[in-house]
Amino acid sequence: MSSAPWAARVLTLFPEMFPGPLGVSLAGKALLAGLWSLQVTDIRDFAADRHRTVDDTPAGGGPGMVMRADVTARALDAVTAGTAGQPVYYLSPRGRVIDQRLVRDLAAGAGVTLLCGRFEGVDERVLGARGVEELSLGDFILSGGEIAAMALLDAVVRLIPGVVGDPATLAEESFEAGLLEYPHYTRPPEWEGRAIPEVLLGGHHERIRAWRQAEAERLTRERRPDLWAKYQLRLAQRAKKE
Repeated sequence: MSSAPWAARVLTLFPEMFPGPLGVSLAGKALLAGLWSLQVTDIRDFAADRHRTVDDTPAGGGPGMVMRADVTARALDAVTAGTAGQPVYYLSPRGRVIDQRLVRDLAAGAGVTLLCGRFEGVDERVLGARGVEELSLGDFILSGGEIAAMALLDAVVRLIPGVVGDPATLAEESFEAGLLEYPHYTRPPEWEGRAIPEVLLGGHHERIRAWRQAEAERLTRERRPDLWAKYQLRLAQRAKKE
């Protein structure tokens, strides 16, 4: 008997935003093929009044509105029933920045629950009470968590076996080896006076590999000093063990 597909559960005030980009290209084809599943839940369905109220004014005053703990908790409890051990994340600019290591870990698991906030955010009490960890796309603000959730799911789904046609392409992407990816070229050999690097046209696989490695290191060193420092540290630690 085959195992259940990787399962994504999204809680949002705007369920009509999904699947959105996740319904096309690789992710969309994989969704239709049953390689992963997407359950989208409208948080308003768990409101207790006829107006389907999900928010209220901030305690202590201030602008905006805050998503209520009681309504959000009811939605979370319903969606996560039977998913013990699977992570629950709230998309928030306060959270841990998503990286490829986290993406790989999620793809290797059984699924994830993503809570999309709106307004000024979610009542802090529900995050603590339900053990919800916060994740961020980076140091900028979105109108809500939906776009961040889509970005995370797209990154994870493409790592699920069978989604990408040639798995070898995943091994050489940016961040997989702690480096940014090397430059790519294709025909025509010359375009607007710019030629493809000669080493890539010679058919010498070892020289091509060395060039790509050197370019990946150069780009990382120039563009992402933070990644370069981590990469150098890993090399030093590896050298000590050898």
